[in-house]
Amino acid sequence: MDYAHQFELNTPAAASAVSFSPSNELAIGSDDGSVRIYQLPSTKVSKAIRRLGQDIASICWVQPRPVASASLWVASGPTAYLFDLANQKLVLQPIDAVHKIVLGKNDEDVINELSINESKKSLAFSTDAGAVGVVELSTLSITRMKTTHTNISSSAKFVPDRSSEVLSGGFDSAWIHFDYKQNTVLSRLDVAPPTSGISLSPPFILSTSISPNGLVAATTADGRLWIGSGGDKNAPSVDKKKRSRKWQGLREQDGLFMQVADGPVVSCDFAPNATALLTSTLLGRLARHDISYDDQQKLHVNTAWRAEVRNLVKVNGIALNDKYLAVGGITKDGKGLVEVWSLDEGVSAEQMSQLSL
Repeated sequence: MDYAHQFELNTPAAASAVSFSPSNELAIGSDDGSVRIYQLPSTKVSKAIRRLGQDIASICWVQPRPVASASLWVASGPTAYLFDLANQKLVLQPIDAVHKIVLGKNDEDVINELSINESKKSLAFSTDAGAVGVVELSTLSITRMKTTHTNISSSAKFVPDRSSEVLSGGFDSAWIHFDYKQNTVLSRLDVAPPTSGISLSPPFILSTSISPNGLVAATTADGRLWIGSGGDKNAPSVDKKKRSRKWQGLREQDGLFMQVADGPVVSCDFAPNATALLTSTLLGRLARHDISYDDQQKLHVNTAWRAEVRNLVKVNGIALNDKYLAVGGITKDGKGLVEVWSLDEGVSAEQMSQLSL
């Protein structure tokens, strides 16, 4: 089903990061070092974090099961902060952080992404200096990978169902697959420039997403999307009784490159059922790419839906859950905005326009 624009959330500064919790809360990070949390479809702020100093690059939810009060890891500059949202204060500040960990080498070595593993025991990070590392949360000990990107490391994700494996992407146009406990490189894929046409942008890797079953996707500054099925546990060619010794998501022969835009594709996120991937360009062209396998068990990707944002002039990121698509960025007057699109009919756009944002 297609997505429909539902309502918008305004912030004083550019929306630099968006993230959904397992319980349908939306966190919006801004360039002014603040975070606002909403319980959708309400457009009222339920809790906020302020005065973190630098722009918010990444937000990572920690929600225990059974569902209880969540915690939130927030990346601001070179520092990662953990906030307990059970705190009775409506507005939290750095002094309220449960933990504060400096992960960058200096003030310029900012964190670009934080992600947490399935057990909620380890936190992966990537930085501007090209570093990739993991924090063991029980001890707050930090392991930095010996192999680094030669340019900005834009992403760091844990490989699902692999207790010690992390995947990173960088502005050196490389994906690197690590065993972080052994501090070794398990596999690598370098992105070559397009074989045809002219691109004004290099093939920087801007975003990476991994589905729960091991599909991997990445978007690049030269307008391409890559989807790899080599690590997909649900691929028709996989022997379900035999677990591969190593995740093979970067195996080039099992991947597919698509030119999906003329300019940078800044963000991607798998739908919860992993049968579709949502992407957004820098200028706000949205697309849904449906994923399947043909009769020869080969990966097939079909771009089934396209749309354009309404009031954003620049997109910084998207987030997706089983009901909503959130698109965050900046408006023409320099303010922050998140457009919320819905999979179901929900509240009509006309009704939502009557609400105070």
